[in-house]
Amino acid sequence: MNKILVCVDFSVSSDPILEQAAKSAEAGSAELILLHVAAPNPDFVGYEAGPKVVRLQMAEVYRDEHRQLQALAATLAKKGLQVTSELVQGSSAETILSHADSLGASLIIMGTHGHGKLYHLILGSVSHSVLKHAKVPVLLVPVRGE
Repeated sequence: MNKILVCVDFSVSSDPILEQAAKSAEAGSAELILLHVAAPNPDFVGYEAGPKVVRLQMAEVYRDEHRQLQALAATLAKKGLQVTSELVQGSSAETILSHADSLGASLIIMGTHGHGKLYHLILGSVSHSVLKHAKVPVLLVPVRGE
């Protein structure tokens, strides 16, 4: 394995995902690419011309997420792992899949929260969509108790 794409959302689930990613990278001498998919800009009419305060708030959210992502990458780098981090705006599953393709990832690691069937029926599941459409193996780390 050359590159492992590791999807993080800064929830409690990030810790077990990062632990598994570190083990996988060490076992295969692979590079880790941490990916956080940030929410896209609001889709309401007038956002671009809307209040400056809304745009400033969104910019601050993205800066905070970027700092968190860099901190996670630094923690892994201290363990001697080769790691980079990327924050990309977009739809979660589609962004993960396109990023995996463009980076030439050989593995995708992400969490699965184990929600019930009703949740998936109404909201869908990012991990299910990635698993269904990925061109490379996907390692799902089960995360419970959030």
